Amino acid sequence: MRSREEVDATLHVAKLDPAELLPAAQCLSFSAEAADAGECRLLQLEPELCAELEAGRSLVIRGDRDEHAVLCSKDKTYDMKIADTSNTLLFIPGCETPEQLGINKTASNILYTQIAGFSNNYWELRRCRPKLKKLKKLLMENPYEGPDSENERSSTKSKYTTEELLEQVQASEEEIMDQLKVLKACQIEGCWRILDFDYEMKLLNHVTQLIYTESWPFSKVPLSICLQELGPLEPKEMIEHILVSYGKRYIDEGETYFEMNEEKICRATAQMLLQNAVKFSLAEFQEVWQQSVPEGMTTRQDQLKGLALVDKSSRPETISFLNVEDLPEDNQERFNSLFAIREKWTEADIAPYIQDLCSEKQTIGTLLTKYARSSVQNGLKVYNSRRPVS
Repeated sequence: MRSREEVDATLHVAKLDPAELLPAAQCLSFSAEAADAGECRLLQLEPELCAELEAGRSLVIRGDRDEHAVLCSKDKTYDMKIADTSNTLLFIPGCETPEQLGINKTASNILYTQIAGFSNNYWELRRCRPKLKKLKKLLMENPYEGPDSENERSSTKSKYTTEELLEQVQASEEEIMDQLKVLKACQIEGCWRILDFDYEMKLLNHVTQLIYTESWPFSKVPLSICLQELGPLEPKEMIEHILVSYGKRYIDEGETYFEMNEEKICRATAQMLLQNAVKFSLAEFQEVWQQSVPEGMTTRQDQLKGLALVDKSSRPETISFLNVEDLPEDNQERFNSLFAIREKWTEADIAPYIQDLCSEKQTIGTLLTKYARSSVQNGLKVYNSRRPVS
């Protein structure tokens, strides 16, 4: 234990003026139970995450053994990276800051504080995109084909509750729930299921046929009559789910109605036509597509962004199925896949397939600058890979 005299002598040797310092001194020493380096972990948090913990909410670390760990709050996901520091970081539970010490401590006051542990690094957090591809992969292990399907009666394949998805998917709860809506998933007997696409289209066809038969406007489809008329054909929960997936619910004079979404219905119809064909003549496809959607709806090529790829260089022009949901999640792997499909892209063609990679600080332009090389071909700016494509 140091005395006041020893503290003053040390200041004198260090050529420090005591008048410029707070009068109180803290003497540090390792406790007998001090943890070794590596036994303790430091996590650097931004104020927003600190506020989460102080409010009593939890932060969760997610990831399997073969995955890079992420930290999740209720609505955000963060990459975790170890940052080394040349200065040893000490854990001192009883340490007082200059503000806590104040200027009223007596000159002779010496505080003896013990070090509980130390570290030469800390975990640094960086906001990242949620890793949601695994969510669809898990749910597609056992798509729902309807209550009467042979698979549903005999299947022993995996089904996942909300808690099980939270355990396996590297994303926050809010991000996972939002993505479940995008995937048009629904809960059946407490487990989340994606509808088999053929069954989904069957349900949608029941609804659109009823709308045509009853001569309802697409902007005002009554829920109660849909359930009453279609209930004998399919479970009422599935009828309502397809209305929620392809429409917007609203209340008018106490009754529940849905406004059907033209773009979603046209897009689903296009997927049905394209997904089993290698290539389709664009002109023929547009004709068949328009004939296949419900009467009164209009198909447009911009409804196919991120779903189909038009080749304007071929004669005649062709269209093929390419769903952005099926592409890799990693930035470099995404660009590798795209350049393997097509050597050169215009920005308009590639944008729908990289838009979801953008973040607050990354635009489509910055992604193209980093992962592609630009050139001019026939007066048109195009992008190709910066590295050889196997």
